[in-house]
Amino acid sequence: MSGNIQLLTDTLAGAKAENRAALIAYLPAGFPTVDGGIAAIKAVFDGGADVVEVGLPHSDPVLDGPVIQTADDIALRGGVKIADVMRTVREAHEATGKPVLVMTYWNPIDRYGVERFTEELAAAGGAGCILPDLPVQESEVWRANADKHGLATVFVVAPSSKDERLATITAAGSGFVYAASLMGVTGTRESVGEQAADLVRRTRATAPALPVCVGLGVSDATQAKEVAAFADGVIVGSAFVKRILDADGDEAAGLAAVRELAAELAEGVRRVS
Repeated sequence: MSGNIQLLTDTLAGAKAENRAALIAYLPAGFPTVDGGIAAIKAVFDGGADVVEVGLPHSDPVLDGPVIQTADDIALRGGVKIADVMRTVREAHEATGKPVLVMTYWNPIDRYGVERFTEELAAAGGAGCILPDLPVQESEVWRANADKHGLATVFVVAPSSKDERLATITAAGSGFVYAASLMGVTGTRESVGEQAADLVRRTRATAPALPVCVGLGVSDATQAKEVAAFADGVIVGSAFVKRILDADGDEAAGLAAVRELAAELAEGVRRVS
């Protein structure tokens, strides 16, 4: 069975045709529970997200800030497994028909088996994988299996990435490029800054046809509008997770909060003035 890279490509192209950026949300699988996580993703889609990244919780999420680390810890203490991640992808995609990716560190895939992981992700209706710590020069086996199963391979670039490095990454990647707006871990910020716009410009110069989506730091509609002015997609994670944490176990309140935030951000990426 083939994965949904084409659905991802079409969704990003559709947003561009509407003269706006796509809204991409991130939520970890198994947070606050497996069923609760699936419900949260559906709520985010219902609020207006175009794409969702499902996080595969990790015991040492070195690129994630304290909010997502807390969510990962809750999910892991709840016993979340890769099978639950696949179930989350499947049920979220089947319920909405929208593209769902997995964001994960490389070690869990390596231990699980690349062929097995890509085959199961494609069977679940997944659109691809974001791999923040997989070096491009070590990604050949992954990319071969991802291509075989119709999955996007999304690499992460940072403001420190040199132009030559950007060219190597965009040549190997597919779906879109995840541009980290600043150096450091995930989390909300007061401002996204000019670094992100410069990074998008330099990345696009190496592969004009590959969408560049910006994450790390976006938390409200104003920031979403700012990033949407120069990026193909706006990625928001910690702000959604924080809404669920702030609900303090009240599932209905958490779902309402993430749906509301998605609606605000969706409006932000649609502002043209």
